[in-house]
Amino acid sequence: MRYASTYDQSGAPVVAELQGDQLVPLAGLTELGAATTAGVLAAAARRTADAFPATGAELRAVVPNPAKVICVGLNYKAHIEETGRSDSEYPVFFPKFASSLTAANAAIDISGGSSQVDYEGELTVVIGKPGRRISEADALDHVLGYTIGNDVTMRDYQYKTHQWMQGKAWDGCTPVGPYLVTPEEVDITAQRISTTLNGEKVQDSSIDLLIFPIPRLIAAISEFTALRTGDLILTGTPSGVGHRRTPPLYLKSGDVVTVEVTGVGTLRNTIA
Repeated sequence: MRYASTYDQSGAPVVAELQGDQLVPLAGLTELGAATTAGVLAAAARRTADAFPATGAELRAVVPNPAKVICVGLNYKAHIEETGRSDSEYPVFFPKFASSLTAANAAIDISGGSSQVDYEGELTVVIGKPGRRISEADALDHVLGYTIGNDVTMRDYQYKTHQWMQGKAWDGCTPVGPYLVTPEEVDITAQRISTTLNGEKVQDSSIDLLIFPIPRLIAAISEFTALRTGDLILTGTPSGVGHRRTPPLYLKSGDVVTVEVTGVGTLRNTIA
């Protein structure tokens, strides 16, 4: 199944299931999040009479108001090498906020003062079952599905200190979407992730090259904080980021950034 947090044709917020080229609202559900477990989504009545075209639909971030947005840095070896850092035996984590998120197809406003705005395409995990101290063996039972994120980063702000948050958590600059794809729909470790900028491919990797795979990430995060339904985990970006190119390649107004994960979909945004 594929689900979206979106607006119906009357402008009301709904959760909708993608059926062919139509979005079918689910009765009683307004957004994916803390209340939308796999069981709730499966049991909801489909309002087929209210279906509307997926093309041109106004989407929201897949989970508009997650309790937690946890991001992973340096999770592909080639990306570690291009940054000049050394490998770690423990994942690098940093937070974003619900206010950091925006939707597929939304314009990303970068007019806030950074002159070094970078792209980072990432596979994103949506948690579907809460838990604390989850074992790696049980971790995938806690996954509601997968989507795509772009960890748009203001590099000049990121490196003002040894902490990264001030360059990572800008309001409305992290698109997540377009759809939540449930695990039975896709063998996620067999997929590829790529990013294109104005039609030129700038990142490309296999998902199975994650240094810390999804079960390890869920286990490690849930050691120090309880995961809740609707929480997001951005799993890290491959090599090819603009900041590490010679010369650097930063985003500017009018650019179109597209992140694709095979089997999951395509996340496209324009820079405003």
